[in-house]
Amino acid sequence: MALWGMSAEILINIAPRETRAALLEGGVLQEVFVERASRRGLVGNVYKGRITRVLPGMQAAFVELGLARTAFLHVNDIVSEGAQFDAQHVAAAGTSGGPSGLPSAVRDEVVDIRRLVNQGDDIVVQVVKDPMGAKGARLTTFISLPSRYLVFMPRGRGIGISAKIEDEAERQRLRDTMQQIVGDTHPGGYIVRTAAEGIDEKLLANDLEYLERLWRHVRERSLRAAVGELVHEDLPLALRVLRDELGRGVERVLVDDEPELARLQQFVRDFTPAHAPRLEWHAGPRPIFDLHGVEEEINRALERKVSLKSGGYLVIDQTESMTTIDVNTGGFVGHRNLEDTIFRTNLEAAVAIARQLRLRNLGGIIIIDFIDMVDEAHREQVLAALRQSLAGDHAQTQVAPISPLGLVEMTRKRTRESLEHLLCENCPTCEGRGSIRSVETVCQDIFREILRQARQFDSRELLVLAHQDVVECLLGDESPVLAELESDIGRPIRLQAEALYEVDRYDVVLA
Repeated sequence: MALWGMSAEILINIAPRETRAALLEGGVLQEVFVERASRRGLVGNVYKGRITRVLPGMQAAFVELGLARTAFLHVNDIVSEGAQFDAQHVAAAGTSGGPSGLPSAVRDEVVDIRRLVNQGDDIVVQVVKDPMGAKGARLTTFISLPSRYLVFMPRGRGIGISAKIEDEAERQRLRDTMQQIVGDTHPGGYIVRTAAEGIDEKLLANDLEYLERLWRHVRERSLRAAVGELVHEDLPLALRVLRDELGRGVERVLVDDEPELARLQQFVRDFTPAHAPRLEWHAGPRPIFDLHGVEEEINRALERKVSLKSGGYLVIDQTESMTTIDVNTGGFVGHRNLEDTIFRTNLEAAVAIARQLRLRNLGGIIIIDFIDMVDEAHREQVLAALRQSLAGDHAQTQVAPISPLGLVEMTRKRTRESLEHLLCENCPTCEGRGSIRSVETVCQDIFREILRQARQFDSRELLVLAHQDVVECLLGDESPVLAELESDIGRPIRLQAEALYEVDRYDVVLA
């Protein structure tokens, strides 16, 4: 079901080279998915690769896939000859949503990577994490193929049930049903996905048949493929969203492109015909994301500051190593006392933070600096509110208790780029630092450069090219210093404003 039992809907916006999907719960934007033709995600893709380097110290190898950067393969993600893994263990580890690698704890023993692969070996691998920043893609040889209700693992065994299906009677029904369909001699392992809750045997059997056909196709292509060739590609964004989200309480899917709607309708008729009436065409004059306020929410999600209804606010900073979130009371003064004000602000912030993590798709290590609370009961309630708000997040999260310094340390599984990294690039002026040199600092730099040039070279005058604000400062507050400098070097200094210069750029030219 959708978060807190609220109704959910999916909006799909199609542009010539970009597809966007928005998941709304109770009318509020929770997640945004973006796929561009130039940067389509690789997760789930199967490639024929070649080992280019083996690193025994790291127990890892680099694999050439024909991508911009070599990909990374750890020993725990390599199938040893004759090995199988239990689908129940994988499901319990929370990896039932598709290709995500095999948890280390599932392996029976530690194996030296040099016993498994060598430089120059050809290998069939699946991408479990997209390239991020300077890091190449993360790979596994534990191939897994998802469908609407199942995940098939050719090298697995047994039947696992998604940990998110909590009703024990339903878990047993699904296990018994799958056992009847699969039988005792069927190769491979299966995980029953969360979307399968409540569905009948026929739909499960249809999914299983589809996955068997798909695996035969992948296996045959991998035998013929050349190194660097794509063997199997995951579904495009719109179909993936329907496959993964349609069964989670989604009542309506609005699509603003008729050909895409027809393709989605065919996909739903093939796999979940009961959901076909939920797909609708948005034909209105206003863009679909504008009409539902999604465009505005996306723009807000790219800002550092997030305002809270109470008057408090969050400051979110995303760095290479971690994401930090600072909670502030702002203009919220409360009605009782300071501790009550802080508690209420932190409670509201906990709910807002959980939503922002999903909306911005922030992953890795996350440090939350809640406002200091004296009352231990208040600290526990805020932590409980954060964990409860994260319950609707499809990404795996772990939250540690509040530290002695009042910080909450948590992790959120990262499988794709954050919204900021996907939609933005580093500022050409500050080069990603988030700040530039002040006008006063630039003026001091110019004075030093004038002295340097005057001592080394002869000239009639010196010409300073700079931003308009810098020129105004030199002619205003810094004019006495400029006049004294002219006297010291014995030649005139002329200023010229350059419209194309950033504030921290300048040139001192001999004339």
